[in-house]
Amino acid sequence: MDAKVMQAGLNELIETLKDGQKGYAEAMTDVEGADLKDLFKKYAAQRAGYITELEDQMFKLDLKPDEESSITSAVHRAFINLKGLITGKDRHAILAECERGEDYAKAAYEKAIKMQDIPAALKTVIDKQAAGIKQAHDEIRNLRDAAK
Repeated sequence: MDAKVMQAGLNELIETLKDGQKGYAEAMTDVEGADLKDLFKKYAAQRAGYITELEDQMFKLDLKPDEESSITSAVHRAFINLKGLITGKDRHAILAECERGEDYAKAAYEKAIKMQDIPAALKTVIDKQAAGIKQAHDEIRNLRDAAK
């Protein structure tokens, strides 16, 4: 695989993870309900860990993580609407917005999994993280459905 293509794909994953981490960190401080605070804290920490793992892999492959987002402003900011919803304290709406962010993260990982000829260690990390993202998505979706 072309190193530039792999670097771009990994940087896109990292940007998606940063977006999710920021979204969950903001949601954690504003949401009511200890269960959601704990859940959002867990997923903010998960995303931070995933970013570190991907950056470590990039370093080992002599690829540079972008210091600032190279992805155009057209990129969908997955958690952008969360702030407004939290002020309304609508549990279902907050969880629906989180699920939308998780859909975006899942799609980014599905794209990354399709990258050809990537080193085995990197593939292992991406596959493991994709499973964690799917688990987070399903947990958020189930909570959303229960909040109707």
